[in-house]
Amino acid sequence: MATVEINTKQVRGGEEEDDDDDEEDEEAGEDAGIAEAWDDWQSDEEELSSDYLCLFCATRYNSSDLLFDHCVLEHSFDFRGIVRDLGLDFYGSLKLINFVRTQVAQNKCWSCGLSFQCNADLNHHLHAAANYGKEGKFLWDDDIYLKPLMIDDALLHSFVDDLDEDDCEPPVSKEEVFIELLNNEDMNEIYSNNPQAGVSNSMIADTTSGKDLTTHVGKSISNDIFEGLGAGELCQRRKDRKLKVSFANVAAREIKNVNEDYFGSYSSFGIHREMIGDKVRTEAYRCAILNNSSLFNGATIMDVGCGTGILSLFAAQAGASSVIAVEASTKMAAVATQIANDNGFLCKGKNIGKGKDCSGVVIVVPSMVEELDKFKEIPLHSVDVLVSEWMGYCLLYESMLGSVLYARDHWLKPSGAILPDTATIFVAGFGRGGTSLPFWENVYGFDMSCIGKEIMEDAARFPIVDVINSRDIVTESAVLQSFDLVTMSLEEMDFTSNCDLVLKDSLEEDSANAQSNTYWCYGIILWFETGFTNRFCKETPVVLSTSPYSSKTHWCQTIFTFHEPVAMASRKSFPGSAVAAVGTEQCPAVRVRTRISIARSSVHRSIDISLETMGISFDGRKRNWPAQIFDL
Repeated sequence: MATVEINTKQVRGGEEEDDDDDEEDEEAGEDAGIAEAWDDWQSDEEELSSDYLCLFCATRYNSSDLLFDHCVLEHSFDFRGIVRDLGLDFYGSLKLINFVRTQVAQNKCWSCGLSFQCNADLNHHLHAAANYGKEGKFLWDDDIYLKPLMIDDALLHSFVDDLDEDDCEPPVSKEEVFIELLNNEDMNEIYSNNPQAGVSNSMIADTTSGKDLTTHVGKSISNDIFEGLGAGELCQRRKDRKLKVSFANVAAREIKNVNEDYFGSYSSFGIHREMIGDKVRTEAYRCAILNNSSLFNGATIMDVGCGTGILSLFAAQAGASSVIAVEASTKMAAVATQIANDNGFLCKGKNIGKGKDCSGVVIVVPSMVEELDKFKEIPLHSVDVLVSEWMGYCLLYESMLGSVLYARDHWLKPSGAILPDTATIFVAGFGRGGTSLPFWENVYGFDMSCIGKEIMEDAARFPIVDVINSRDIVTESAVLQSFDLVTMSLEEMDFTSNCDLVLKDSLEEDSANAQSNTYWCYGIILWFETGFTNRFCKETPVVLSTSPYSSKTHWCQTIFTFHEPVAMASRKSFPGSAVAAVGTEQCPAVRVRTRISIARSSVHRSIDISLETMGISFDGRKRNWPAQIFDL
């Protein structure tokens, strides 16, 4: 009867009876109406077009199977997998589809909730969900999603036969209810308000012997509690437990898959060739370790994410008594072990720390640092120096910083050192030379600027990792965010920061700008510096910089292109028009204010970046451009 009522409401467009008192008088008439409506609904179902509209785009298919295959491949949405993994019934599946359609209609990501300007931007962002719930509930666990967003949505009728209708909760016995009630933390209050519902030790003993517990309780608990509370609450608790387990299983599986792909990618020797061959990177660590022997001599070192073990070898050379090299890639852990052995630094037996040549001090542990205690027992807060090359593009990509902080909190001594101990992200604006436009405007004498324009449109949605020539930087640099690895918390990896960018004082005058004194800012770049400061490296402090003004590194710079370029001028060189739009050639901005947010993405080991841009004119007028969302 419940199913018929739900479907009847769908036929009637969601109408409900307003007067509950008339229901009994009209029961017979309603039954006839329900039966008729049911027949009409079935007839309508048979006549439904086999035109299935995608949940995320305008693509249509002749079957739901083809549509769901498309959603998996193009939109990272596995409806059938979610239904299977979470054990969704008909109504749960129906709510999920209507929830997704509702979110997409608002240009919102169904899994993380981010909003976008258009459907195209949303589809570029879509990703597999890291989790499906919030505060113990599914995102779509609301009865409002029982109502279809689309009238006669063919997809809602297509998956009914595929669901297992036998997957329902078994009947609940009074004994199960009573056992559950005995474990209920709120039962003391129930007992105090109902003296007849007392529980004796003999009853609890009978619980384990399988005797009929209901003989020990009066009608009050048998009727009032069981009928009014027990059965429904017990079923709900079972579902809640199942829901929590489903959330945990799905999230753990997703994180495991991402970790396997991430650490598996580091089993490629090409990546390590690029990193070790990065002279700026490797020399900075080598100098910080070997030229600060007082910090490393006789110390216990932990190298988080050791890769080939190059930093561990430097530490052994500097006189460390023990080096714990942690590497999550099984292949690279084996390689690091072989390299340490081939160079006489691998720990064998009990000779650790002995030998004047510092041999036999490196121990390679094939594990994520978060699971290190499963592979090797290391006393808490026993490490003197924590060293790691954890930085990714835009500093925080790959989110390995969290692993370093985990190691710091668990194994680093209170007075221990962490290298590097500071990190800073910088921002600056770049000009036309930092784009691909000049290249495509003259290709062996041919105008191919149409390609350049399309590339620019894509660049306004996706960050680009590339090297920017310092001559193409048109603004002064500004600090976006600084981190102190000694004191920072994991939550500080997510931040929002404002920066004001002004033209560089030393811009070269070119022929295109000589007359108007205006320069076009096409976007911003981010880069970082890490410091091995004199807090720990007292003998030789070192700075590792990925700046466009320094030697090239494998990190390059991360480029974020504006939707449209912003004209800029210095306050003293161009007064501008008081009526023209800010950021145009008639009224260049004297300052470009950026509001940048960087946050760990719901996709494990990725980050989301939002960019808001404001131009400020010579007379203080302001112009805002639409926010941009980038996934890295």
